[in-house]
This record gives sequence, structure tokens and C-alpha cells, in this order.
Amino acid sequence: MSSESAPLFALDLTGTFAFGLNGALTAVRTTRLDVVGVVVLGMITALGGGFIRDVLIDSLPPATLLDWRYYTLATVGGLTAFALSRHLRRIGTLIDVFDAIGLSTFAVIGASKALDSGLGAAPAILLGVITAVGGGTIRDTLVGQVPTVLRSGLYAIPALVGASLTVAAVEWGLGGLPAELGAASVCFLIRMVGLRFGLNAPEPPETRRSRDRRRDGGAGESGTEED
Repeated sequence: MSSESAPLFALDLTGTFAFGLNGALTAVRTTRLDVVGVVVLGMITALGGGFIRDVLIDSLPPATLLDWRYYTLATVGGLTAFALSRHLRRIGTLIDVFDAIGLSTFAVIGASKALDSGLGAAPAILLGVITAVGGGTIRDTLVGQVPTVLRSGLYAIPALVGASLTVAAVEWGLGGLPAELGAASVCFLIRMVGLRFGLNAPEPPETRRSRDRRRDGGAGESGTEED
């Protein structure tokens, strides 16, 4: 990200805090960890995707270690979740909004940084998605869960769209802050629409049938399952 992109940088910091908060909340809900474990998982969620991206493009040390605001905000987010987890559940929608901001800005910034390193369109899109979802994937793996990106609703798809729009804008000579903010906005809107209406990515037919049978009690009116 260029140094003059102050609005995007502010959103990036907001997303870092939100990812730290959300990652730590996930740890509190699904595991019995102490304060160190909760904060570490929050930091992994917030910073992990950027770490992976920077290692892959040989941009070392990772950008999030060069600016104290990133790891500080990730730590504060984790501590906030640890201390106020019971109260934060009441404002879950607001946390989802911040999380969507983080997803959007990380996807755009990840793709932009990959392009700046000299990678082509497809690798840049891939690294944009990895930046957005990598930290949460590491967190879920550490707590023994199937990663959210593989089992949840519209999460990776908005990141893919945001990263793709960023790369397309650069390829068409339209790169810059307006294009980056536009791509992040589209990603954000898709994510929020998915949350609002409970939309999910396409699933295999058998998965849908199994879920429907569980919801209906496992049997039809006759007491037997239909094929």
C-alpha cells in the first residue's frame, strides 16, 4: 500500500483491530485458554495472512513487524475480547461490520502488494485472498476446527472478488486509491449481504440433502428417508 493512501491505511488498522478482536472471541467461545492463549490467537488472526503473503513474496521482515501500530492493535483487540467477551456478544453485528472491513481491506492490500512485488494477475489475486483469510485459517487449525473459510457462508468469495477487482483495475490502467476503495467497498457489501440474508457458497447436493434431513428430524412423514 502506498504511503499516501491514508483512508485505506486507516481501514487497514481498523481491520487489524477487528480481526484481533474476532479471533480472540472465537478462541474464548471454542476453547478454554488463558489470557496468553486468547491474545496469541487474536494476533494470529489479525497478522497471520499478512505474514504468509510477505514470506511468499520475500518481503522481509513482514510489514506488520515494521509498524508498531499493527501488532499493538492486534494485541489490544485480543485483550478486549478476553476482558469483555460476555458483553461483546451483545454487539455481534458491529463486530461483524468491523470484521468485514478487515476482510475487504486485507484482500485489496494483499493483491496490491503482490502486484508491486512483480507477480502476475493470478498470483496477486491468490495472495489477496490469502492475506484476507490466512490468519483465521491458522487460528481455526490451532483450535481443532474446520477453518471458517471452508465451512462458512460468503467469506472467501468476497475476498476473491475484492482482490480480482483490484488486479483488474491495475491491468486496465485504473489503479490508485479510488479503485482500491471501490474494490474494498464491493467486497464489504457482498460480505454484509451474505451475513444479512444468511447466504452461503454453493455446496455439493449430498451435503445439502444431509443438512435438510437433519433439520427435518431425519425422516419424512412416513418415517423413512427419501433418496
